Amino acid sequence: MSGRARVTLFAMLATLFTSWSLAALVDSSGWVLEAGVLLAVQSAVGAGVRRVPLGRTLTVASQVLVSLLVLMFLFAGKGESTGTGTMAYLVTDFGALFQRGVQDVGEFAIPAPLTDGIRLLLLSGVLLIGLLVDLLAVTLRTAAAAGLPLLALYSVAAGLSGGSGASWVSFLLAGCGYLLLLLAEGRDRLAQWGRVFGAAPGARGSAGSGYAGLGPGSGQALAPVRTGRRIGAVALGIALAVPAALPALGGGLLGARGGEAGDGGVGVGGTISAVNPLVSLQGSLNTQDNRVVLKYRTDSPQLGEQYLRILALDEFNGVKWEASGRALTDVPERLPTPPGLSEQARATGIEIRTSISAADTYAQRYLPMPYPATSVDIPGKWRFEPAGRTLVGDQLGRDRFQNVQGAMYTVRSLLLRPTAEQLQAAPEPNPAIKAEYTKIPDNLPAVVGDTARQVTKGAKDDYTRAVKIQDYFAVNGGFRYDTKVASGTGPQAIARFLADKEGFCIHFAFSMAAMSRSLGIPARVAVGFTPGEKQSDGSVNVSMRDAHAWPELYFEGVGWTRFEPTPRQGITIPDYSRAEAPAAQPSAPTALPSQSAAQPSAAPSKAQDCPPEEKKLGQCGALAQQPKADSGAGGPSLRTVLTWTLSVLALLALPLLPLLWRTRLRGRRLAAGQVLAAWQELADAAWDVGIAPDEALSPRRAAARVVVLGRLTPEAADAVHRVAEAVERSLYAPPGTEAAYADLAADVLLARAGLLAPLTRVGRARAVFLPRSAARLRWSAAARWSAWTARGADLLARTRARIPVRNRG
Repeated sequence: MSGRARVTLFAMLATLFTSWSLAALVDSSGWVLEAGVLLAVQSAVGAGVRRVPLGRTLTVASQVLVSLLVLMFLFAGKGESTGTGTMAYLVTDFGALFQRGVQDVGEFAIPAPLTDGIRLLLLSGVLLIGLLVDLLAVTLRTAAAAGLPLLALYSVAAGLSGGSGASWVSFLLAGCGYLLLLLAEGRDRLAQWGRVFGAAPGARGSAGSGYAGLGPGSGQALAPVRTGRRIGAVALGIALAVPAALPALGGGLLGARGGEAGDGGVGVGGTISAVNPLVSLQGSLNTQDNRVVLKYRTDSPQLGEQYLRILALDEFNGVKWEASGRALTDVPERLPTPPGLSEQARATGIEIRTSISAADTYAQRYLPMPYPATSVDIPGKWRFEPAGRTLVGDQLGRDRFQNVQGAMYTVRSLLLRPTAEQLQAAPEPNPAIKAEYTKIPDNLPAVVGDTARQVTKGAKDDYTRAVKIQDYFAVNGGFRYDTKVASGTGPQAIARFLADKEGFCIHFAFSMAAMSRSLGIPARVAVGFTPGEKQSDGSVNVSMRDAHAWPELYFEGVGWTRFEPTPRQGITIPDYSRAEAPAAQPSAPTALPSQSAAQPSAAPSKAQDCPPEEKKLGQCGALAQQPKADSGAGGPSLRTVLTWTLSVLALLALPLLPLLWRTRLRGRRLAAGQVLAAWQELADAAWDVGIAPDEALSPRRAAARVVVLGRLTPEAADAVHRVAEAVERSLYAPPGTEAAYADLAADVLLARAGLLAPLTRVGRARAVFLPRSAARLRWSAAARWSAWTARGADLLARTRARIPVRNRG
């Protein structure tokens, strides 16, 4: 094996060993074998192209092209696009799958499932790092610099996994791979010196192999190699041992990441950090892969009210809504009475039981459950936050917390049925609650309060004001539901939303809560899931697209009450907040379940009997059967298809650029009808087949050399000699005696065909597609660059000469 081949092999192995650090990010390591095969293909292409040989740019371009084609064929058909034809099969599906992988990365916790999208991202990333390592170590012969992309790959793995993926095994593999690469390059460099001083060559070693320092029959490596091995072993040992020996380093990159001894608990008085769970809410609503994250069964008679609440955001600091830090306690066997709930309101409700199971891919630290819960039966270590009635996972170890991933638990909760009369007649709220939950930042734009007062003009009580604000957003304000809008949460984002009148649940919930607080109504924002979709077996599936945010307003005697300002299809406005006159019965009728949660009615409602707010929400008659506005027809846009098409065509055309350049240059030279231009073309044609030009020879001697080395037939040889004689006449004949040469172009083409005839297929393809005379492009570019730099230096010198120098002399 040659020295360069050995460096190529160890560059591939170094990348593969380092990529093992990514294995902790997903729940399956089967992709590592695929990465090894793809790296081998990419390295083999680079090795083959370098043997031709080609320029560095063409070598890298060939590796990129082959890698892309292999990835496209490997993942073709898995993007579930609606396009047809080869282009959709290779390009559209590939792009759609790449986008899905990006979405999966944002949705799943580590270790994530090995979906096709995530597998594509992993393989693409490893191939990119492998290409950089191969470029630096083999093509550019700087193996030491190849450690930078390897370090980047390892650092990304360690950063994404929070250190859990950076085990000592991963570090040891990455370090050994890099050291082996350096050792292979060192041997290659030593071999180029012919032999190594200081040791006699053994019988089994040779200078060319790089093993010239082997002693006879000893099998010992030469001294520089032994020294390099020892340095590498010592460096790895220090990197592994020092973090363990120095506790002040906190374990460092290789320290233990969980499972440490300790109390592992927050204790009474611990706080929930200010976590904003809305980071991925917009991505959940826009995801193309609507996977199920929760399943539950319930005995609730009103499935449309079965919201699964995660936590409440009760603090608006002028920049964002977030959960304030509050004390945590142990989870009591029976949760305390919800704040503000009177015995009269509780008597009108019923207690329901809900059994929930979370998917293994859903790693939420806050426990989703109906509100208000009265008891929770769940294994594991959990803490209770009384103000928000939230269960949060306790600390299990350093940087490890209990979460809901794969959990099965049972929640008992109250299904409250407040009436409009109860809410309308609610007394003034508790002063402490009103003081805390009506705070608004000083930088809140005046348009928020002005709009709230304008919308609620004429209302006599807080309930009527809340209903008017809800209807302003959901029914008669002209707002449009759009999940593509940027999800800003600051005060200016609310003002912009009120002006643009388009957004999704975050905008509607935040804006209604802020407007309610500006009117003195206690308000906060809840985050969780809508009821989900009922299955034929009676269970209910909750998926990522059911993620939702809604405002909760406080009414004394009822407590925190849900309102629905979001005009989204499938969401039902609560009965107690409808604009119609309240019913005469003591309790409100059962709320209509959401479209996605309840069984469809046997007979559609009549258009004339449909309330106006349900018309707005698209829940009546034929409107209810219409698909969502954002569901679309699917498939890629024309712009996406054109972009991918042009990109693939550009990649495919890249290897053809030398051929296209030579064809254009040949046509321009022969069309001019000038003898010297035709002679130059003949010289380049000979150069393309391996006969390098010799400028020291006369035309006649050069022609004889081309005939002999090119093994030309008599007809082709005569054509070469005729062109050479025409060159001599053009150069040495007296002016006016030059003879016309009508067959000049035909003789050049005949000579070129004769030069290509004796070649093999590979040699002929090499001469046509990768002509050696393309080196003139590099010479021309270097000459132009030199001319430009000289011109710039001359212009700079003249400019300096024109600038007057004061106090000269």
